[in-house]
This record gives sequence, structure tokens and C-alpha cells, in this order.
Amino acid sequence: MLKGIPVSEGIGIGRAYIIKKTQSDYENKPVENKESEKTRLQKAIQTFCEKNEELAKRMENSSVAKEAEIIRGHAVMLNDPFMISQMEENVDTGMCAEAACESVLNMFKEIFLSAEDELTRQRAADIEDIKSRLLAIMTGTESNLLSELPDNTILVAEELTPSMTAEIDKDKVCGIITEKGGKTSHSAILARAMGIPAVLSVPNVLSKLVDGLDVIIDGEEGVILEDPDEKEKKEYIEKLEVLIEEKQIHMAFANRKTITADGIEKSLFCNVGKLDDAVTAVEKSGEGIGLFRTEFLFMGRDSAPDEQLQFETYKKAAQLFPEGEVIVRTLDVGGDKAISYLEMEQEENPFLGFRAIRYCLHNTELFRTQLKAAVRASAFGKIAIMVPLVTQVEEIRAVRALVDTIKKELENDGTPYDANIKIGAMIETPAAGLIADILAEECDFFSIGTNDLTQYTMASDRGNSKISYLNNYFEPAVLRSIRHIIQCGNRAGISVGMCGEAAADPMMTPLLISFGLDEFSVSPGAVLKTRCNISKWSKKDADKVTETVMKCKTAAEVMKILKYSQNKYPF
Repeated sequence: MLKGIPVSEGIGIGRAYIIKKTQSDYENKPVENKESEKTRLQKAIQTFCEKNEELAKRMENSSVAKEAEIIRGHAVMLNDPFMISQMEENVDTGMCAEAACESVLNMFKEIFLSAEDELTRQRAADIEDIKSRLLAIMTGTESNLLSELPDNTILVAEELTPSMTAEIDKDKVCGIITEKGGKTSHSAILARAMGIPAVLSVPNVLSKLVDGLDVIIDGEEGVILEDPDEKEKKEYIEKLEVLIEEKQIHMAFANRKTITADGIEKSLFCNVGKLDDAVTAVEKSGEGIGLFRTEFLFMGRDSAPDEQLQFETYKKAAQLFPEGEVIVRTLDVGGDKAISYLEMEQEENPFLGFRAIRYCLHNTELFRTQLKAAVRASAFGKIAIMVPLVTQVEEIRAVRALVDTIKKELENDGTPYDANIKIGAMIETPAAGLIADILAEECDFFSIGTNDLTQYTMASDRGNSKISYLNNYFEPAVLRSIRHIIQCGNRAGISVGMCGEAAADPMMTPLLISFGLDEFSVSPGAVLKTRCNISKWSKKDADKVTETVMKCKTAAEVMKILKYSQNKYPF
């Protein structure tokens, strides 16, 4: 049995397919005609960008549509004037085109790998992906083997890259195993988007599995069984049948209200990254958008989207949900979301640096453009504005002041807007949690981002597999923070939502009902399962579980009680 980090739930039963790294060998000899070599380099980059766009479009027509922006980001990165000039300078020194690009891309890879935070280090995989694809174009060693896989394939790789994903037929692949990657790596994001069970960071898995070997992967427990016997196969086939049966039960909750067992109505929204995701949210029975990640509008471009483009995007999202709210999170740039044309300075610790609302308040014109687009769109639906990485009351006040100025401008121009547009805070820092009572007096709503709230509260990089045991929202410190935030919002009479992974976790459901959470925001694919889980719990039963849980001193104790409670309701 092998173990790794479970990042995409489900059970896969199939045969291993080892993805070997292809070598793009070339002869590194000095070139004589440097201009000709530069032309060859430029043609290779042009071919890369053309093929890259084909991959992105293919992804847009699949279940990983929003991840197409990751692919487009590769072309933007490769077309960076500094990167190209460095490659051409290498050719001027006598390097062949292959060596010139490999040298520069290795340099950029090392820059990412030298970063202190794990999420930034994981972006080195994007550089490696670009390098291998560009060299393959130059040497004529490209392959598309992933598009011709047999049924019930379990992919085994050092790391699943975005370009690999564009070639995968998800109907053929029933599991993904890698040696690298964490819950926030591209491998994890892509696996969850495709609904494929995945276990990452499995030590030396490439040397422990061979092509064609029978394998079982448990994406919930992080377990991999090599060459399982008949008893083990039967056990996991039965588990898989239960999962399929559960999905059928969940389908009965389509297009229904989200109500607890004792009739308390909740809002069940979706987290989205682009307009296509919002369409999927409607199809999956979401009631609104609890988190519109607007940074995806800014990525994969060479300049910021203008006001009209943003307005049209927010307007269309609002029109998709005539009865539901659409919460637009303002530009959350920085950290692992680097956008080249914004020219953000490299920082030693970008996750605690000049990012999100801090960056926006110092780049007023860029920020005003986004706010104005959102306020204009509010005339067409229930748009709300959410501010990320809040740590001070002054930040909310500054946003309000900008919005008030925009309202006056629109009024003078005769442009319609919702005078009561809501402004709220994403509560994802310990600072915001500690002053939640004060912030509640300044905000129209809260949305708890449990992913960052957990890593900041526990002082644990959520992308670092060595300390993944700390990145756990069942830790008493995190649970106490969540309860306090919700209580502060409830007392102030404002809505409190949650848009982190915890909102979709069935073990968290009774706690969140007991704490008084108003709105659950989950991925579109998790809507029906979450609605079903909420329907099973009454406030009274949830309170009983919560009373016991909040006396626990360790996360292990908390999880033991919550696992037990899953099979014991109603009490």
C-alpha cells in the first residue's frame, strides 16, 4: 500500500499507465549564422503559441474550461520581452536556439524554486512544461499519447502539467497519481475540475509501479493499492457502487431549495472563475455566486481588461441568477497569482506582502475601473462587492469611499445602478477574525475563506506537503475562529457565508449549521451533495454534535467525533 495527499475524491480501479519524461536531445554546437538561428527560435515560439491556443480552446470546450487560462498564461510568459531578449542574447554568444531557450527557462525555474512559499515554488512546474514543449517543437519530438489511452487508465507521473491535461480524455482516465504536487497544485486543481480521483506527492511512485499493473486509488483517503487481490478488488468495487448510488440520491436535490431537516433555509452558491463556470453553476442547480474570482479576467492577457469588458462579464453573470446574488471579489492579485503586465515587484514573502486589497488601494485607477464596472452591472441583478485579504477597518472604508464617488459619477451621467449595492469582507486573516465584531459594523456581509484562514491561523504553508497535517480546518484554533466570525456577523444582523473548501465538507456541515452560517459557497459539482448533506441535519442535532466537538483539544478528536456523527443522525 502506498500513501500520498488526497486531493480529488472518488475511487479509481484500473491499470497503471506510466508517463515517462520525453527527452528532446539536441547537439549543442556553436552556430555560425546567428540571425538565422534567431529566426528559428522565433518560429518555434510562434508555433508554441499557436499550438498553445489550440490546447486552450480544447480545454474551454471541456470540463476544465477555466483552467484554459493557465495554458494561455504560458504563452504570455514565453512572450515576455525580457525572456525573449535573454534568449536572443544567448544566441548572440553562439548558443543554438535549443540551448538558448533552455538556459533562460532554467534560470526562471530556479527563481521560482528559490521562493520561500510552496505555492510559488509549484509554479516552477509551469516553466518546466513550457521548456519541454518548446524543445519538443524544435527537435521534432512532440507526442500526443495521452489522447489515445485505453479504458480505466490510472495515470502515473512525476507531475501532471496543464498541457498534459488538455490531451486527456476524462472518460478513459479513472485516477491520477503523481510524485509531486499538493492540494493547491495545478495537478490537484485539474483533477478536481475533471472529477477524477487523485492522490499526489506519493514518494517514488514511478519506481514502484509499472505499466499495466492493476491499481486501486482512493482519492478520499490518499491510499493506493498495487496489484490488489480479489478480496481488495471486491471491497473497493462495493465502495464505488455506494458512491455511484450516492450520486443518484444527490440528483433528487436538483432545483430544490436548500433547507435543514427542521426547515431553516440556507443559500447555496457557487465559486467560479469565469463566465462559463457561472453557466455551469446554473446547470448544477447553484442559487447564486458566492465567489467570482475576477483575477481570471486579468490573466492570460498583455493588458488589463477595460471597464466595458468587465461590466459585460459581471452583467451576464448577474442575469444568469435573477433571484440569486453574485458576489464579485475584487482583484486578488499577488501571492501565486502573478500577472506580468501589472509589474509587481518580487517579494521575499508574497503571501504576506503587497497583494489583493493592498495592491488595489495603491493602484486606484485600475481598482476604480473594476469597481465602476461592478456598480454599473448592479443595475441588472444582485451584484455585491467582496474585498479580499482584509486586515483593517480602514480598507473597507476606503473601498466604500471609492464606491460612493463612483455612484455620484454614474448618477450625474444618468447611468443606472443599485444604490444599495452591498460591500463585504472576505474573512481570511486572523486579524479580520479577531476584529470581526468591528468589521461587522462596517460591512454588509462576510464570506469566510477557510483555505487562507486555516494556513494563516496555523502558520502553515498550505502548499507544503511536509506540514500538510497542520493545514486542517478541524484544528480547534480554526474552528473557534470560524464560530467567532459567524457569531459576530449574526449579532450585527449581516449575512455570513463561506467560500472555502470547508463549506462542501460533509463533516463540517453540522458545525456550520450550529454556528449559524447563512450561505454555503462550493464548486458547481458539489452543489447537490452539499444540499443533500444540509437536509439531513436539524439545528438541534447539529448543536449536540457541536457541543461535544468544541470541547475537543485536538483535530484528531474533532474528526473522530464528526466521522462517527455522519452515520448516527438523526439523534
